[in-house]
Amino acid sequence: METILRPLIVVGGSVLLTVVIGWATDLLLRKADGRHPETPLWGLLRRARLPYQIVLCAGLLRGSYVEAGVFPEHGTGVGRTLTLLLIGSAAWLVVRIAAAVVETSYSRYANAHAERDPARVRRVRTQVSLIMRVVTAIVGVVAVSSMLLTFPAMRAAGASLLASAGIIGIVAGVAAQSTLGNLFAGFQIAFGDMVRMGDTVVVDGEWGTVEEITLTYLSVRTWDERRITMPVSYFTSKPFENWSRGTPQMTGTVFWHLDHTAPMDLMRERLRDILRECPAWDGRNYNLTVTDTTPTTMEVRALVTAKDADDIWTVRVTVREGMLRWLTDEHPYALPRVNTADAALRPPHEGFPHARRSSAEDSRRPSGTDSRRFPGRPAKSL
Repeated sequence: METILRPLIVVGGSVLLTVVIGWATDLLLRKADGRHPETPLWGLLRRARLPYQIVLCAGLLRGSYVEAGVFPEHGTGVGRTLTLLLIGSAAWLVVRIAAAVVETSYSRYANAHAERDPARVRRVRTQVSLIMRVVTAIVGVVAVSSMLLTFPAMRAAGASLLASAGIIGIVAGVAAQSTLGNLFAGFQIAFGDMVRMGDTVVVDGEWGTVEEITLTYLSVRTWDERRITMPVSYFTSKPFENWSRGTPQMTGTVFWHLDHTAPMDLMRERLRDILRECPAWDGRNYNLTVTDTTPTTMEVRALVTAKDADDIWTVRVTVREGMLRWLTDEHPYALPRVNTADAALRPPHEGFPHARRSSAEDSRRPSGTDSRRFPGRPAKSL
């Protein structure tokens, strides 16, 4: 009877104690979150409830399974399994706690500077994201190393591994040269303020917004909701356009090809009226000029301004559509036209009098005459 009750008491007690402690801790965090709504720390720490309970349960079972007498013939295997579970859940818990602290710090900074300096907020967001990935990688490596060291064979091989660490490091560095290059490029992007999450960029002719930055790759979401993924080393080795760098204000252009009779003064007044009715126009500047001409049309360019890349697109399409509708309704003669009249035909000799004389001379020229080499002279026989 004792062999059955003892395992049930030990295992059941460990599980019950874990549930009670986890419930009490979650209750305290919930109350702290309600008392301090200005910080999201306590609410974020509640996400670590599952790894916290696993750590508690694994720790209690690891310390009491010997007394429970569960599978005594497999005591070493059970103990090692519980140890591995404890190390893994502890690493998970550390990552969750670190993420809560880092995200809370970023949230406070963003709330304090979002209105005054949004570009700096995006820069801090990029740095925080990469730092969190580095912390996760370090904790994972330490956890895996600790798990391996629980095996006696791995501890015995530690000396030989340390002795060959130099050679292995050189080989790994050569083999992972591209990966390491992207890794250092990720740090350079994060702390060099080259590109930030949320920036509007043009890469290989594609316009989009930086959606994600990791240690090895960067993802750009295009205007049509496609994702372009490229190594971060691209942004440190090739030129690209960053429309969010510095001030986000932009100047856009709109082109029309119109007839030479287009009323330019009236178009300038209409452009002003269209911009006044467009909420995306920031009111800084506008202009309309003739930039080029052809025998049939002239090129008219309008310059407009907006506070960022999204608004400049809205202003451009609004101006283009509004001006074309106004020209169609009020001044249709200003739109380009194609001349479909038949061309006037002339006899060949009227426009080119020499053509008739040449034809007459060719008719009187002897058959042995080479008109291409010596017009009017007989060709010499070779």
